[in-house]
Amino acid sequence: MLTADRVIALALIGLSGYFMLHASALPIGWHGESGGPGGGAFPFWLSAIMALCAGGILIRSFWQDETFVPFFDPETIRAVISVTAALFLTIGLIPYAGAYVAIVLFLLWYLKVFGGHGWVLTGALTVGTPLFLFFFFEVALKILLPKGWTEPLFLPLYAIFF
Repeated sequence: MLTADRVIALALIGLSGYFMLHASALPIGWHGESGGPGGGAFPFWLSAIMALCAGGILIRSFWQDETFVPFFDPETIRAVISVTAALFLTIGLIPYAGAYVAIVLFLLWYLKVFGGHGWVLTGALTVGTPLFLFFFFEVALKILLPKGWTEPLFLPLYAIFF
């Protein structure tokens, strides 16, 4: 298990270095004239944080015992496979039903069926998340998310906000 930790930590450090190298082709500092970060700032600094975290995992792996502890028990493996399959289904549904329908269906399944949460929390998050995403991406950032067959339903909203 510790060998896997070390190998993955070293791979992440190498990958972070690769990302940092390519991100540094763009400005990574703060630009006074534009009032914001350079094009490579976020990739560079997020990669640097990833390298530091992987370095911490690598250092921690030398302080631990070699006693074997299984990483996943069978119940955890089933849960991971279930959520992964639901995410793939959600991603596959986006081009046809749209991002908002797919997200609502995923949240409904994840919160109520998989998580066993109550209807109040499930309803609040299932309604609130797509509303937040609509106003954040489409209204504030002017980034249109895929709508699929639901596109005509958004035309009145486009008339209001654009």
